[in-house]
Amino acid sequence: MKSNRGGIRPGAGRPQGGKSRATKQAKATLSELARAYTTTALNVLVSVAQKGESESARVAAANAILDRGYGKPKQSHEVAGPGGGPIPTVDLTNMSDDDLNRLEALFGPLAGAAGDDAEADQGGEGEAGEGG
Repeated sequence: MKSNRGGIRPGAGRPQGGKSRATKQAKATLSELARAYTTTALNVLVSVAQKGESESARVAAANAILDRGYGKPKQSHEVAGPGGGPIPTVDLTNMSDDDLNRLEALFGPLAGAAGDDAEADQGGEGEAGEGG
């Protein structure tokens, strides 16, 4: 007869990604301690920004003040194809095995320079996945 004790049961345990009570308390306590010094820390940053001995220290302090007041600026990266247009892609899913073998003969050495596909099949459909 199977026991209801131990093992994996549906709905049992802490939800995945959830924090334990101890972790929540420790984090809250650390945050509270840090917030207690907010005014002091901001005053130090302002002092360094105004009277710091080096220009780099003044700039760093000024940036820290702005980051805390307005948040860090968003960074964006634009990627484009030739002439600023879309990046060209090719759908290889409907190619014949002969065409794929020819492409692999042409481009295989280039792909092998970054990493060998035979050892780590990133696509999930290589020789390792064909065993059935």
